[in-house]
Amino acid sequence: MLVSQPVLAAGIDTTINNALQPIADIVAGFIFFEVSIFGSQLPLIVLWLIGASLFFTLYFKFLNLRGFKHAFELLRGDYSKPGQSGELSHFQALATAVSGTVGIGNISSVAIVISVGGPGATFWLMLAGFLGMSTKFAECVVGVKYRKLNPDGTVSGGPMYYLEEGLKERNLAWLGKPLGYFYALAIVFGCMGIGNMFQSNQAFEQFESCNRGRYWFFRG
Repeated sequence: MLVSQPVLAAGIDTTINNALQPIADIVAGFIFFEVSIFGSQLPLIVLWLIGASLFFTLYFKFLNLRGFKHAFELLRGDYSKPGQSGELSHFQALATAVSGTVGIGNISSVAIVISVGGPGATFWLMLAGFLGMSTKFAECVVGVKYRKLNPDGTVSGGPMYYLEEGLKERNLAWLGKPLGYFYALAIVFGCMGIGNMFQSNQAFEQFESCNRGRYWFFRG
């Protein structure tokens, strides 16, 4: 007896979901652990991100507003010097950062948030984006400060480096190195789910839903 492709695919999906669901529940419970604030349950990680972005915004005296002119000057290369170390121009670095952010964070997630929370959710998205600019600035600064210049001219950097080196300067090497390894390992698994796998899955779901709707329309 032959099994059709959709039935076989559905069977594989169900098997994988059933196998990974307990692990996903444990990870989600840890990451999205909720605390009670004024009678409302809020994920601790969201409060942590809001607190950090607000702190950096105040600490840098609203650099996310004051720094626009300087940012465009950097982008134009006004401060570039011949022979500086690095593999990318200022514009290429910007394009790389945007390409890794826009797809999931600013397209897919926005549609999901609006569908769940309504149009009013866009206000909180804009507020989070405004405050998050300061956090991003802080991340980029320490990323450049603690990057590694390799003998072949290539550059290595990122949280796994500045967590280790930055905390070492504060006599917290015992904490920095494990955190660096944890981030590197987590980003490997994270990229599997938040990259092309998520986008291709969503595209397939939309295509399948469209086909089902068209089938029932013509059948009716």
